[in-house]
Amino acid sequence: MSPVRRCSRTACGRPAVATLTYVYADSTAVLGPLATYAEPHCYDLCAAHAERLTAPRGWEVLRLAPDPDALVPSSDDLAALADAVREAARPAPPAARAEPERRTAEVGRRGHLRVLRSPER
Repeated sequence: MSPVRRCSRTACGRPAVATLTYVYADSTAVLGPLATYAEPHCYDLCAAHAERLTAPRGWEVLRLAPDPDALVPSSDDLAALADAVREAARPAPPAARAEPERRTAEVGRRGHLRVLRSPER
C-alpha cells in the first residue's frame, strides 16, 4: 500500500492535497488542507477536483487556505528533533542497564499462570 493518500473521486489516482467535510446541520461543505489522518466521513481530493468543487443548491462552500508558514518546519521543530536525537543516542546509566536480581522462585504452574514463592521465605 502506498503511503501517499489518493483522491477519493472514482477513477482518479492523483495524490490528495485537500480534505472535504460536510456539515449537514449548516448545509456547508468545508474544503481545507489535507487532514493528518484519513477520516471515514471525509473525502480526500486532488488539486484538480478540489479546484472544481461545487456544492448542491442552497449549500455554502467554505475554502480554508493553508497557512504558508505552517507548511515549512520552524526552527523550534528542528531544534526539538535534534534534542530528541541527542537524548536517544545518549547511553543509559549503568544502574538502569542492569536487570534487577530476581529472588522469587517458581513453585507451580497452571497454563500460562505461575505461582511464585515470596522473597522472604
